[in-house]
Amino acid sequence: MSIDTRTLVARIEAEIAELTAAERASAGARQTVELDQQSVGRLSRMDALQVQAMALAESRRRAQRLAQLRAALKRADQDELGWCQDCGEEIAEARLTLDPAAPLCIACARGM
Repeated sequence: MSIDTRTLVARIEAEIAELTAAERASAGARQTVELDQQSVGRLSRMDALQVQAMALAESRRRAQRLAQLRAALKRADQDELGWCQDCGEEIAEARLTLDPAAPLCIACARGM
C-alpha cells in the first residue's frame, strides 16, 4: 500500500474524537422540549422543536459515521484497511486521502 496505514488510523482516531466531542456538546439541544406556555410562547416552542429535530438528525449522522470509522479501525487491526471489501483490490490513495475509512474501491462503490 502506498499510503501509510498508521497515518490513516491516526486520522480515523482524530475524527472519532472530534465526533464524540460534538455529540457531547450537542446533548442539550436533543433534550425533550417542554410544553410551558407560561414562559415560552408557541412560536418559541416551535423553534425549539425545530432545533431539537435538527440536532437529532445530526446525532444520527454522527452515529452512522462513528460506526464507519470504528469498522475501519477493526479492518486496520486485521491488516485490511486500504483494501476493497468487495473485490480485494487496493483502494486508491486519493480515495483514502479523502476518506480514510472508505471500505470500497471506486469501481465497487460505483457498482461496476
